[in-house]
Amino acid sequence: MNKKRFTSIDIFRGLTIAFMIMVNTPGTWRHIYAPLEHAPWHGLTATDLVFPFFLFIVGTSIVFAYHNKRQYVNHQLYSKIIIRSLKIILIGLILAGFIFHFPFVRDLSHLRLPGVLQRIGLVFLLSALLFIRVKNWKWYLMLLILILGGYWYAMTQIKINGEKTSLTPQNNLASVIDRKVLGKNHMWKHYEKTGYVQGNYDPEGLLSTLPAIATTILGIFLGLLLVNPRISPYAKLILFVGIGLILWLLGWLWSHSFPLNKRLWTSSYVLYTGGLAYLFFAVIYFIVDILNYQRWGNIFKYLGMNAIAIFTLSVFITKAFYSLHIPGTNKPIHAWLYHHFYTSWLGDNSMASMLYALSVVIFYIFVAWWMYRRKIFIKV
Repeated sequence: MNKKRFTSIDIFRGLTIAFMIMVNTPGTWRHIYAPLEHAPWHGLTATDLVFPFFLFIVGTSIVFAYHNKRQYVNHQLYSKIIIRSLKIILIGLILAGFIFHFPFVRDLSHLRLPGVLQRIGLVFLLSALLFIRVKNWKWYLMLLILILGGYWYAMTQIKINGEKTSLTPQNNLASVIDRKVLGKNHMWKHYEKTGYVQGNYDPEGLLSTLPAIATTILGIFLGLLLVNPRISPYAKLILFVGIGLILWLLGWLWSHSFPLNKRLWTSSYVLYTGGLAYLFFAVIYFIVDILNYQRWGNIFKYLGMNAIAIFTLSVFITKAFYSLHIPGTNKPIHAWLYHHFYTSWLGDNSMASMLYALSVVIFYIFVAWWMYRRKIFIKV
């Protein structure tokens, strides 16, 4: 395998992390800049591309990490994969359970078990184990079809108590399984017009993790094309664009009967977002790895080379800013910063909220740059 490091992968990953942080840290949840908001249920916004793009590039990174090691599979390799995935899952659970006052752990009976990092860890585990065992790309294609077709059948045809489930938040198969297996108290608490609702559904639930693995398999295909020395760079570019357009079209066609839905991670959503990921990567690949224009993307490369570490730090600091108060005031750090630096001159609106989020991203870009300059690369 060619040991060349594709800067386009780091930039793609870094852009995804930057947008993920921006989405997670608005100035106020009351006024979210429209493109930074998830679709209410069915549908797609720019924000709904963030997580599938990250899992897509996880698949590509798996190829570069384990391509040469597949011919020397042993217990040590299995252990490394399992330990790495468990670390990511554990970090997610710690972040979910940690609180900033005694006893520093929230009531475990209400601890949310699924989460973004938990899904990343689980999807990485299953996809990496699959990759080191399966060497023929045709098996990946068959598995992709099986997962997407099987998930469609399960979500639209299977009956519970004699009645077919629907694709509504409460009555879809994935949510029913999560409530039965995890319990409402261990699921996502979200805001609706009537107030906070506990456990109607979970966007990182159990059953919807299966099609999330399919997203990562699409990223594995990209990685296999990148490391193939027999395909020229321009031929790879044409393949990326062609595959992207085909996936996007298939996803769009399927969405008319199986709607695009990020929270359910529907099969049409996998194909549609996977197609866009190929097209988005093709643009970066053309600019960075073919034309060799790299300097513009350095700030995102820094983020991409410490992606999990930066994302984890952002979640911890955001949680701290919502929990800890400025001495002498009754305002959390987040509210104080938002008021003094944004709403005091812009007003409490979507523009102020968006600028706050953008400032947070810039801060983490500087953190990533500092880590890069000091050659600090945290591998979870």
